[in-house]
Amino acid sequence: MTNLGQVKVSPRDQQVLNLLVQGCSNKELGDQLNISPRTVKQHLRMLFLRAGVLDGRKWVKLARLSGKA
Repeated sequence: MTNLGQVKVSPRDQQVLNLLVQGCSNKELGDQLNISPRTVKQHLRMLFLRAGVLDGRKWVKLARLSGKA
């Protein structure tokens, strides 16, 4: 697993990550960012891949890596 600080994170990825850490669902994320839940999933999938999060509680691991949790 990679330190998220070493992973390229776009401004939109950061917005998704911030809302994820607040506990928002994909639908809530999409509603707040005016994107579809499917687009939210794509952002999360790319963040997981870049951070090397391949199994388990992906959201928890990603949040911990971000330093927000």
